[in-house]
Amino acid sequence: MTAIPNMTVLSPCDEVETRHAVKAAIEHDGPVYIRLGRLGVPKIFDEDNYEFKLGKGITIKEGTDVTIISTGLMTSYALLASEILANKNISARVINMHTLKPIDEEIIIKAAKETKALVTVEEHNVIGGLGSLVAAVTSSKYPVPVKMVGVMDKFGKSGNPNELLEKYGLTEQNIVNKVEEVIKLKGEYYGR
Repeated sequence: MTAIPNMTVLSPCDEVETRHAVKAAIEHDGPVYIRLGRLGVPKIFDEDNYEFKLGKGITIKEGTDVTIISTGLMTSYALLASEILANKNISARVINMHTLKPIDEEIIIKAAKETKALVTVEEHNVIGGLGSLVAAVTSSKYPVPVKMVGVMDKFGKSGNPNELLEKYGLTEQNIVNKVEEVIKLKGEYYGR
């Protein structure tokens, strides 16, 4: 959907964000696509303290070693991965990117400058999805190593949602693995 001109693409991560995304879509002048997953997800945001801004990502957790940029239902997995990484003394920033188009270049570039390594996480094909969008921003504005967790250019299948997430590597453990890979690349890239 991001390839369609003038299309706004939203992918909320929980029930609170979904309500705000629907409201924003109604108020927006132009076409809007909202991508929702099939699985129930944990509540991440508190309704009383949440502000939805179209086109603006949200830093959910601060970190200094790497940034995990996630969207949709995978945001809860990114947060789980950040906890595993913390136990390995890896400080992972987690950004929830509820708007894929227009993408928030400012938050991506800030994260690239500050952590110098990014991992994208999505329940979608990385081609044309969050992975490609983040890679396009970093390659043209502030190049850093980027790894992607998502569907790797394969046709989807029908089945049990949890089994499908496992089949396509959409797990917190795979996020941890990609973070460890990108940190190694970061060390080679920056000579540390």
